[in-house]
Amino acid sequence: MIRYCCDLCHRELDPEEDLRYVVKMEVYAAFDPVVADEESDERNHLQEIQDILEQLEEDDGDQIGTDVYRQLRFDLCPDCHKKFVKNPLGRDGAQLFNFSQN
Repeated sequence: MIRYCCDLCHRELDPEEDLRYVVKMEVYAAFDPVVADEESDERNHLQEIQDILEQLEEDDGDQIGTDVYRQLRFDLCPDCHKKFVKNPLGRDGAQLFNFSQN
């Protein structure tokens, strides 16, 4: 039997009694089209590609991948689902703390 728990509050969810919500997110780098100009015609494109490939060999390839594209999946209980839908980006997080006005 598969066991599920809410990824926010960590409450265990009973598949027969609890409604479970699945949140899927894709985060990827947005690349704007490059406008060609006269200066770009003089560039050595093959050398630029070679430089990029050499840099990839030196760097951690997994880190580069997560910087460009990431796919996430979360299970939520009904209460956390309501909170998530109201504030999916967590903008109101600072308001959850009741700081005094000193």
